[in-house]
Amino acid sequence: MAHLHPTGHHHHPERPERLAVLLESLGRGRDGVRASREQIERAHDTAYVDAIASIHEETWLDGDTLAGPTTWEAARLAAGCAIAAVETGGFALVRPPGHHALRGHAMGFCIFNNVAVAARHAMAVHAVERVVIVDFDVHHGNGTQDVFWSDKDLYLGSTHQMPLYPGTGALNETGVGNIWNAPLRPGDGGDPFKEAFESRILPALRSFSPDIVIISAGFDAHRDDPLANLQLTEPDFGWATAKIAEVADKHAQGRLVSMLEGGYNLAALAKSVAVHVNVLMDAAR
Repeated sequence: MAHLHPTGHHHHPERPERLAVLLESLGRGRDGVRASREQIERAHDTAYVDAIASIHEETWLDGDTLAGPTTWEAARLAAGCAIAAVETGGFALVRPPGHHALRGHAMGFCIFNNVAVAARHAMAVHAVERVVIVDFDVHHGNGTQDVFWSDKDLYLGSTHQMPLYPGTGALNETGVGNIWNAPLRPGDGGDPFKEAFESRILPALRSFSPDIVIISAGFDAHRDDPLANLQLTEPDFGWATAKIAEVADKHAQGRLVSMLEGGYNLAALAKSVAVHVNVLMDAAR
C-alpha cells in the first residue's frame, strides 16, 4: 500500500514515505484486503464511490487532496484494512487517511472515511449496537462527525487544535448528543490535552457504554509536526491510548482497534506510533 496513491512528487505532506517509515520501524504485519463497494457505501454515496473508481489520471479532488489512477486501489485497501482490524483487532496502518472524508466528497487528504466504514461494518455484520470513535488527530474529524451526526448509536469524541483546518469541532457541535468535541488552543501541550480527555472525552465515553472502541489515531498533534501548533510528545499519545483501552476493557470486553490518520514529521510519527502500538499490545494481553 505504501507505493500506491503517489503524492511525493508534489512534495505533498501525505506521502508514501509515511507508511514506508512505519513499516520499517514496526515490521510488516498482515497484508490488507480490499473493501467492497457495498462496505464502502455504508458510509459514502454511491455516486461518489463511482467517481473515485473512475479516476484514470492525476487530479486534485480539492485544494489539498490529490488522486490518481491507483488511488481507488489504495483507498479500497485502506478501508479494507480498517474492516480487517474490526475482525481481528490491532492497528490498521493505512493511507490515505480518512477522517475528513464526507459522505459525498473527498477532503483534507482523505478519500474514504476508514473509521466510519469500520464502524458501519461492525454494526451491519457483527450486530454491534454502539460504536465509539475517539479521535486525537490535531485536525477535527469533520467527515466522521458528518457521518455520525444524526445516529445516536455512534459516538465521536475528539480533541483537536482550534482554530485550524477544517474549521469545525466547536463545543456546541453535539449532533444528537453523541458528539463530544474538546478543542485545544494553539500551543497547548500534554496537560491541557489530558484535562480535555479527563473532563469531556472519557466521562462521555464511559456513559455511552460502547460495544467496540475505534481510535482515529492521528499523530500530528506532536510538537515537531509541521502542520499545526500543539505540543504533544510520545508519552502523551501513550497516556491517551491507555485511558481509551481502560474504557474498552471495562465496557466493550476489550474490543479496541485503531486506524492511522495524520502525522507528517516522519521521525515523530514513527516514535509516536511505536508507543501507541506498544500500549495497544499491552492492553490486548
